[in-house]
Amino acid sequence: MKKKYEPKEIEKKWQKFWEEKDYFSPHSGRKGDTFSMVMPPPNITGILHMGHALNNTLQDIMARFKRMQGYEVLWIPGIDHAGIATQNVVERELSKKGLSRQKIGREEFNKRVWEWKDNYGERIFSQLKNIGISCSWKHKSFTMDKKHSKVVREVFVRLYEQGYIYRGDYIINWCPRCQTALSDIEVEYEEKMGKLYYIKYPFKEKENYLIIATTRPETMLGDTAVAVNPKDKRFENLKGKKLILPLVNRELPLIYDEYVDPKFGTGALKVTPAHDPNDFLIGKRHNLPFINILNPDGTINKEGGIYEGLKRFKCREKLINDLKEKGYLKKIEDYTLRIGHCYRCKTLVEPYLSPQWFVKMGDLAQEAVKVVKEGKIEFVPSFWKKSYFRWMEEIHDWCISRQIWWGHQIPAWFCQNCGKITVSINDLKECSYCGSKNLKKDEDVLDTWFSSSLWPFSTLGWPERGEEFKNFYPTSLLCSGWDILFFWVSRMIMMGLKFTNEIPFRKVYIHPLIGDEKGKKMSKSKGNVIDPLVLMEKYGTDAFRFSLIALKTDSPYVRFSEERVRGYRNFANKIWNASRFTLMNLQDFQPQKRLENEKSLKLSDRWILSRYSLLIKRTNSNLNGLLFSETAQLLYQFIWGEFCDWYIELTKPRLLNKKGDSSRYTAQWTLYKVLKGTLKILHPFMPFITEEIYQRLPRDKDDKESIMISSWPESEREDKEAEKKMNLIMEVIQDVRTIRSEMRIPPQKEIDLALKTSNEENLNILRENNSYIVNLIKTNQLLIDKDITPIKGSISSLSGDVEIFIPLKDLIDIEKERKRLKKDIEKLNKELFSLEKKFSYPQFLSKAPPEIIEKEKEKRETFQCKIKKIKQRLKEME
Repeated sequence: MKKKYEPKEIEKKWQKFWEEKDYFSPHSGRKGDTFSMVMPPPNITGILHMGHALNNTLQDIMARFKRMQGYEVLWIPGIDHAGIATQNVVERELSKKGLSRQKIGREEFNKRVWEWKDNYGERIFSQLKNIGISCSWKHKSFTMDKKHSKVVREVFVRLYEQGYIYRGDYIINWCPRCQTALSDIEVEYEEKMGKLYYIKYPFKEKENYLIIATTRPETMLGDTAVAVNPKDKRFENLKGKKLILPLVNRELPLIYDEYVDPKFGTGALKVTPAHDPNDFLIGKRHNLPFINILNPDGTINKEGGIYEGLKRFKCREKLINDLKEKGYLKKIEDYTLRIGHCYRCKTLVEPYLSPQWFVKMGDLAQEAVKVVKEGKIEFVPSFWKKSYFRWMEEIHDWCISRQIWWGHQIPAWFCQNCGKITVSINDLKECSYCGSKNLKKDEDVLDTWFSSSLWPFSTLGWPERGEEFKNFYPTSLLCSGWDILFFWVSRMIMMGLKFTNEIPFRKVYIHPLIGDEKGKKMSKSKGNVIDPLVLMEKYGTDAFRFSLIALKTDSPYVRFSEERVRGYRNFANKIWNASRFTLMNLQDFQPQKRLENEKSLKLSDRWILSRYSLLIKRTNSNLNGLLFSETAQLLYQFIWGEFCDWYIELTKPRLLNKKGDSSRYTAQWTLYKVLKGTLKILHPFMPFITEEIYQRLPRDKDDKESIMISSWPESEREDKEAEKKMNLIMEVIQDVRTIRSEMRIPPQKEIDLALKTSNEENLNILRENNSYIVNLIKTNQLLIDKDITPIKGSISSLSGDVEIFIPLKDLIDIEKERKRLKKDIEKLNKELFSLEKKFSYPQFLSKAPPEIIEKEKEKRETFQCKIKKIKQRLKEME
């Protein structure tokens, strides 16, 4: 093995090897348990980001873990056609050539999008392969391939025929730039300082008026009523009154509705049913007219009278000037607004009344809630169930139509003669009602989420329900970020239940989103985006993967920084160096499944085998419970903290023995068994380095040609007696090392060490295993007894019931050390005084956040302990 771990050449080699051997695909004909997942399909416009990296690494861990446990694993990769996003990308390409989609027409435009998809759409797959994901590339899917298009049509038609899909006018999110409806998730909100305009609405019968506050004055052109709360006493004598809409002179009824908030503005609300979702509902309740004042491009239409043709914000400007000039504008105030933008082009979104296609969600949502309440689908972490239930209880009908060209065109035809709509799986030539051939196909396409909501069963061949569907549906696990729990996860549950009569997955793992080092959301505008490809190139994929999984997942955004990856590169180097040392000492070793003479196992062997057995047991439990970060920390602690730092060091003297020596062979056997098994457990997390080292280990006849198809280690008997004994020895060694460090005793100097305990059992343990202490501490003389009088000038410490004494004479310059310790006390006393002063201020205790106060208290306690300890050292040195 090379001295230095070089991930680049290793990663490419093994990814190619695994794919050529077809290890990632399930093999038909095998009998046994199955495990299946569908990849959340990234957009075809996308390149690998931190979210993809985390989500797919989590899935890959489970795929590799279950594969090694003997499961038949199917993990289906795929990409999403991403309607609006992809259309915008291709439109930008066209504009560079002086073209537009309108100029080239729908058919040619969609042809160009398919060409773009063929050239660039699958680049994310090669980037995902760089992470080492082991999905079945034979099964890769696309939400607009022939198979999925057929399923989408089938589902749409069935829902329409069963009365779930309908067409009607409704308030939707509208992007004037993209000229399409947007789902709620496609609208990005931000708080911004705007204006609140107070406008006088005069009564018809008298000179008096009501003052109405609005943040969007241009929409007053579509007002059809003024509403007040029926419990608001200010307006109780105004029933039946009429008002006149300023500038337009439209008569407006005064209506009473409990939705109106008496505390907002003046308590009177202008009602614009065609341009506000809440006003829309008021309009429905009171049978008000719906007046749409906007063209699809955001300009004012003919309903705006003299303002027709103006852009919406130009209209606002002119209208405010006109109101001011004619005495209708009372005042303008600054006001914080929550403004929605199109997630793609950043244009301000308008609430807009237009004919759209909808899915009735009430009954579907009830069934989806029921299966989660009954425990048929498990959410991990479980607290996400509350959010799921809340969203499902507040669900509205789903607007599924989009006014763009790229996507699944809605399979509905309008008869130009009888005016009826026909919905069909197959393309129509004539009207099913009157036989007319004068048909026009609906130009709208379906919301991207519609096709992706069918993903778990559409990827497995529904509606045919073939062998793969029978073997792998419902899927075992879905991994998803919390941000699409409602928009994607919930809809998959609803559609899965509706069309397969089964749940789509048994478990849902909801992971956080990755923030920057401060926990803030990553965005290009903030300049805090971290590129996973750069980090993998710099530090290696295994280190990058481990740094993702080791993140604690107890908040919506987890903190991530390059420093983390650098730290886990050191971990990869530690694994490499420990394996290199082990292999150098296994050159004459012949593997055996069982050790012929188990009595040859030393205490340290028994200890590491017990810890290894516990590692297997805990890892199995953690991964089955989807406790990823806990498993990562467990592995890190075992490999670095126990195997490398303790067992290898304890074993080195025995490996120097002659070939054929039984103690040497036992040490080799234990090193081999634990290293090989630990590599297997680590493999799902760090696949490349583990494969490289596994290939170099001595082979026995049952070994597989790759670690990823080898069998998962089985937990054996834990040896609590060995663990108890080793813990005592390790604690003593650790405490002696601490003294050496604190007193600055040079590492090359041997020390005299005395260990005193009246506990007979501990006394025997220390005596029987004194070689461990001698070798790891560098002792000149070691005395272990129940009755020891320490030499004057000895430094002492207490490790459990074992007293530790180290004479300092000839080890350090005692006078120089005494001066150093006194200076340390002076410095600590100053720090402590400063802290005590802070605690004496009532303002600090009353105003500082609790976590800051707690942190300062801990700091004070640390300083006090350090001072006490140094004083003890000075006393011992006298």
